[in-house]
Amino acid sequence: MSLDKILSISGKPGLYQIVAQTRTGAIVESLIDKKRITVGAHSNISILSEIAIYTLAEEIPLKNVLNTIKTKANGQPTEISHKASKDDLEEFFFDVLPDYDEDRVYPSDIKKVIQWYNILQKNDLLSVLDTDEDDDTSEEE
Repeated sequence: MSLDKILSISGKPGLYQIVAQTRTGAIVESLIDKKRITVGAHSNISILSEIAIYTLAEEIPLKNVLNTIKTKANGQPTEISHKASKDDLEEFFFDVLPDYDEDRVYPSDIKKVIQWYNILQKNDLLSVLDTDEDDDTSEEE
C-alpha cells in the first residue's frame, strides 16, 4: 500500500483507504473503525500523496513531514495530541518543520497532520512512508 491509496474526505473524521473503485466514485474503509462507505465523485477527497505543507521557501510533500514526525517519535505515537492547545501544536510543528509558513498553515492543518500520523501509526501503516512509489499513474476521482 502507498499514500496514493489513503484518503481524507472532507466532512468525515479520520483517514480512509480505497477498497474498490466504482463508476461513480469509490468504496472506502475507515482506518478508525473499519466501516466501509461509498463516496461519490462529488465528494471533496484529498489523496495523502498529493498534499503538501507550505514553507517559507517551497511546498514540502506531506510524506516528508510525516517521515520527520516518525523519526522524532521513533515510530511511536506523537507525545502531543491533536487536541492540544494552539500554542503547543505550533511549538511541536516548529520542531518538525522549522520554516513552515505560519500565515498559510493553520492550527487546524497541524491538528490534521498529527491526527493522520497517529492514525497511520496505530494501523501499522507508517511503512507506506518508506516506499518510494512515485509513479505518475493518473487516478480517477
